[in-house]
Amino acid sequence: MAKDKLKRFTELKTFSNVIEHDIKPLLNNQNPIQGKWKSMYFLNGNPIVLELGCGKGEYTIQLAEKYSDRNFIGIDIKGARLWVGAKQAIEKKLQNVIFLRTRIDFINSFFASDEVDEIWITFPDPQEKNRRKERRLTSSAFLNKYKTFLKKDGRINLKTDNDILYNYTLQLIKKNNLKLLNHTFDLYNSELIDKSHAITTFYEKKFLIENKPIHFLQFTFDGIDYIKETNV
Repeated sequence: MAKDKLKRFTELKTFSNVIEHDIKPLLNNQNPIQGKWKSMYFLNGNPIVLELGCGKGEYTIQLAEKYSDRNFIGIDIKGARLWVGAKQAIEKKLQNVIFLRTRIDFINSFFASDEVDEIWITFPDPQEKNRRKERRLTSSAFLNKYKTFLKKDGRINLKTDNDILYNYTLQLIKKNNLKLLNHTFDLYNSELIDKSHAITTFYEKKFLIENKPIHFLQFTFDGIDYIKETNV
């Protein structure tokens, strides 16, 4: 297993659709990629969509296959996982997919103002312990990072099986008067299924077999300057 992982890390560095960056320049806000994703990598003017914590890139790949007129960037820190998605994208000859290996903590160092059109957060770690609330990918700390590069009307989509994360995010939206576009506690028994593009991941299929409802939220910042944390 260790040898396989080492082999994947080595091969990952040769993939043209994977970007890895040293953390040091990011700490000094020095990143030549900011504002240049379309001109340097995608070579088109199509909208940019991110999947945060993309894992093996299953959702990113399926979105890219479904929407050839959009550019997709799957982001995760786990190189061995990204290898799976990047390899599939190469085999499928998908030109509208790039994978970025970095921690989400540094996400705002990679994109310029108004550069991103949409964000997907699919089944993230819910960080259920209250003291870890700030680590949730929909916390105020992270939302304020996304605000720096998401377009004014850009959408954030959350899919989760976790009740705590769903209710927490819903309360955060309400507290800050963010524009809630769609939400449901049980996606696959609602009329909103098309809003999530009807894409199911490996684990999502397992949840459905176990009769666990999938929750879905879609919202925008709608001109709000700063996101405040909720006590929930």
